[in-house]
Amino acid sequence: MKLPLIALTMGDVSGIGPQLLDALCSEADLFQICRPVVYGNAEILSRASECSGSTLRVLSIDSITDATSFQPGTAFCLDRGKADVLNAVPCQVDARSGQGAHDYLVSAIEDCLSGQVDAMTTAPLNKESLRLAGIEFPGHTEILAERCQVDDFGMMLYLPQSDVIKPAAGLGIVHATLHTSIARVPGLLNTQAIYEKTRLISELMHIMGVSNPRVAVCALNPHAGEHGLFGDEEARIIAPAVMQAKQSGINAAGPLPADTLIRRAVNGEFDAVVAMYHDQGHIPFKLLGFDQAVNITLGLPIVRTSPSHGTAFDIAWTDTAPDTRGIREAIKAAVKLAAQKKKSP
Repeated sequence: MKLPLIALTMGDVSGIGPQLLDALCSEADLFQICRPVVYGNAEILSRASECSGSTLRVLSIDSITDATSFQPGTAFCLDRGKADVLNAVPCQVDARSGQGAHDYLVSAIEDCLSGQVDAMTTAPLNKESLRLAGIEFPGHTEILAERCQVDDFGMMLYLPQSDVIKPAAGLGIVHATLHTSIARVPGLLNTQAIYEKTRLISELMHIMGVSNPRVAVCALNPHAGEHGLFGDEEARIIAPAVMQAKQSGINAAGPLPADTLIRRAVNGEFDAVVAMYHDQGHIPFKLLGFDQAVNITLGLPIVRTSPSHGTAFDIAWTDTAPDTRGIREAIKAAVKLAAQKKKSP
């Protein structure tokens, strides 16, 4: 049986993405679990190889069917981009890098939707570079949702089981609101959206191997509002979403104070968490496992994962070896999800 075809997008070429892909494609571990195809510029990948001294062999292809004989030390590179990324400035915000990252992402999405590849793992992009290129999306998640034509979607961070993360299948956290200001969060929260995120993460953790995922829903306010003393969003918006989840058969609990909830989940009491806003989930997860955390987009008809870190302009295109743990875990998750997706009717 053939290993799954995984699209690896290069992300922002001014950042760490090309070096991550060079390191991955130069070693045997990657090729033991999948058949990787890089979506990005071949010359940029060759430059990354020169920077690291890896002697990676980069082969340009015109379509997925041209990729054959997958082996360590060789990278097939598919470039349908239109940006002049070869002149993009390393380690800086650059519209050309933003356009390139967008083009590689869209190309991989199209091939996932058509079934030419089984899943995709994306290297980091820079949101400011996207904006400079005239792309009015705040990040990967929103582009994916628009291209896949889905309304119910979410950004989930996932940490695999470890000495620190006790749940057997790892721990996931999804966000009811995402790339927005703190001031806008209370007005954006609604019962149906919180319920949908609870449903999506329950389904994902079931795919990851949990028979009856235990999902905890965060409160918005300190001490879960202290019975209305610090706010009424818990009683008015969040608790009805938890009740709806329970009535639909989801093993849900909440709203629970976020400051103690994450500790309880890490210690194995829950398999998944629904956070109300970006930093409520991102800060504890990145403290727990910055280099291993995986971003999984929920609600798509395709599989997409990524490392949780950014473009790392501070170390990109230097002789500092990139830490590939995050993107390795992301690819492992993509392979697992793609296999489960094939099994589903």
